[in-house]
Amino acid sequence: MDIFLQGLTIGLAYLAPIGAQNLFVINTALNAPLGTALATAGIVACFDISLALACFWGIGLIIEHSLLLQKALLCGGGLILLYLAWQLMHAQIEANASDENKPTLWQTVSLAFTVTWFNPQAVIDGTLMLGAFRSSLPADTATYFISGVITASCLWFFLLIGIFKTCCRKLRPSHLQWINRICGAVIFVYALKLLYIFWQML
Repeated sequence: MDIFLQGLTIGLAYLAPIGAQNLFVINTALNAPLGTALATAGIVACFDISLALACFWGIGLIIEHSLLLQKALLCGGGLILLYLAWQLMHAQIEANASDENKPTLWQTVSLAFTVTWFNPQAVIDGTLMLGAFRSSLPADTATYFISGVITASCLWFFLLIGIFKTCCRKLRPSHLQWINRICGAVIFVYALKLLYIFWQML
């Protein structure tokens, strides 16, 4: 239980800082019906868990020994985040959005995959943090630790949906518009940072 709780707390601490995943889930909570928001949280949690498992069991070894892969991850991730930022800052929110304007399941899955697996900082941070804990744990306790991390991922994204659905019901479309722009600006700066790191590596 101690190892499980350690994984749970480490997982929550890793997910708490505002990042592309959190911004995506928050925007969905504010703009989409509850069912869609919950489905989005579940999809993002699944991709986050898959990334955590990959980082915990050794993807870092591949990235660490491949400078080309590091460059590709930084450049590709930076460009994709720029595109996501542009979409957020230019999205139009209507008071009574029709079903035609709601994202399809495929669009939700692809965006969730993008903000998770094409987020170089998440991959690098996850690899360094989880890889370090993996090497420090006895072999027979590793499963308990990663189970705690997985539980943290599920709790965190559904908690975000609950908080923003409960506390932000009275937001008007103009408020949501500005929240989208602020989130887009944050992602834009983050993307520029990744591209700058890529430029330095050339």
